[in-house]
Amino acid sequence: MAVQASSVAVEPIVVVSEGAGKTGNVEGAKAKEVFNAELYAALQETKIERWSKESLILYLSIFTAFLCACANGYDGSLLTGIVAMEQFQDTFHSGKTGPTVSLLFSLYAVGSIVGAPFAAIVSDKFGRRKTMFVGGLIIIIGTVIISSSSTIPQFVVGRFVLGVGIATMTVSAPAYAMEISPPHWRGRAVGFYNCGWFGGSIPAAAVTYGTEFIQSNWAWRIPLILQSFACVVVMGTIWFIPESPRWLIANGRNEEAHAFLAKYHGNGDPNSRLVLLEIEEMRENIRIDGIDKRPWDYRPFLFSHSGRWRFAQVIMISIFGQFSGNGLGYFNATIFEQIGVKQISQQLAYNLLNSVISAVGALTAVALSDKMRRRPVLIYGTMACVAALATNSGLSAALDAQGDNIQGSYAKGALASYFLFNVVFSFTYTPLQGVIPSEALETTTRAKGLAASAVMVNLVGFINQFAGPIGLHNIGYKYIYIFVGWDIIEVICWYLFGVESQGRTLEQLEWVYNQPNPVKASQKIDKVIVQADGKVTEKIVPTDA
Repeated sequence: MAVQASSVAVEPIVVVSEGAGKTGNVEGAKAKEVFNAELYAALQETKIERWSKESLILYLSIFTAFLCACANGYDGSLLTGIVAMEQFQDTFHSGKTGPTVSLLFSLYAVGSIVGAPFAAIVSDKFGRRKTMFVGGLIIIIGTVIISSSSTIPQFVVGRFVLGVGIATMTVSAPAYAMEISPPHWRGRAVGFYNCGWFGGSIPAAAVTYGTEFIQSNWAWRIPLILQSFACVVVMGTIWFIPESPRWLIANGRNEEAHAFLAKYHGNGDPNSRLVLLEIEEMRENIRIDGIDKRPWDYRPFLFSHSGRWRFAQVIMISIFGQFSGNGLGYFNATIFEQIGVKQISQQLAYNLLNSVISAVGALTAVALSDKMRRRPVLIYGTMACVAALATNSGLSAALDAQGDNIQGSYAKGALASYFLFNVVFSFTYTPLQGVIPSEALETTTRAKGLAASAVMVNLVGFINQFAGPIGLHNIGYKYIYIFVGWDIIEVICWYLFGVESQGRTLEQLEWVYNQPNPVKASQKIDKVIVQADGKVTEKIVPTDA
């Protein structure tokens, strides 16, 4: 059953008239290629005020989602720094590689895998905001358990609880950032959300570097306690931001959704062209009896043409975004030691530097994400990852052959190529890890799809975190060869199956995924005539000869 019409009076959408380009003869007119003529025309006529009160609330909303990713990113640098500390080793005697370290790292992923499906149910039933609040509460409980531990069993229980909390926050947060954003903000909003990884990993690296000099157990307890800081802020701001309009429509609250769009996307005008376009498309495509009302129904991902293609994008970005070699970052201290960096303080400093320069790569991509096409970035960026990892593994092999007589130039080259890989990976994948699955999924499947993505991400994370220490312990630098070969496979997959999603509304992507070949359909463009005042007057269509 389609969504019922709202009682709010809505004018019919004025589509862009089609023609042979005659209006291009007007002085000052020019032709422009766009992915969707109607959306481009609506954006030209609806200029959202960047620093209005409403825009500032949207920024706060996106920042709240960003903080959810910060909580996750904090863990990315946290344990690699803590495990390197002598104070931690004196208490837990875990070693720096091997099965015990694998257990400490991987229980976090196990908790996320368990928590993700339940997070989807909560998100669909109670809304995106309340789910982020619940996730923050669970993380605080996990922080209390782990920071007060002095035994391995209590520590790993805390890791498991933290994983459940992170899954709860990160299933809801990217959906929220995607669904509240105007179409032309979407890439930057969700890309910025995913850069929260660095918003957490950089402070974690800095904190572990600083507390390493404390000659007591507080050296590792303080970083663990601070993992809950972002969650406290999220739980405080959640009451001051609006709910997702798409979630509102999916739950029959059309008037509230229209009011949101008018206020935040239309400069207060309910009849703004952009608002009319969005509300009509949402009504046509979002169902109030969709699978979001059936908690364990994942069949549309498998039994429909559109669903299979959508889910293929989720599978690729979820797996490739975790298994392209970036999982080595959990064990930076070990990798730095293998290329000749022996001092713990120096390892921690390089860990911090790696996080900072990777963040620069990611934030650069965020700034450009609403202008760059997704598909070429993933294809060529992954090719560059192959080159950087191949260089690093080749230089690491040379260092290994040198034994104790390491040549400084080889060590610097290996370190530089490893840093370069992380910059390239961050530019290519970090923003799009949030954008691609959120864009590929429609509203009633978004929470479930993101939960499935979280399960896949954490399954691969479990492999990285459990197999990584063992692989590095047993075969050293040769472990990197696996990722060189795998990244080549990723390039081929993106070329054959990657669907372009930039430049369309979330609802317009339904047409793309319903085509026989969505990859080809996604690259279809419209050619429009834009007048000197910015107004779109015509969509050029081919005429029969």
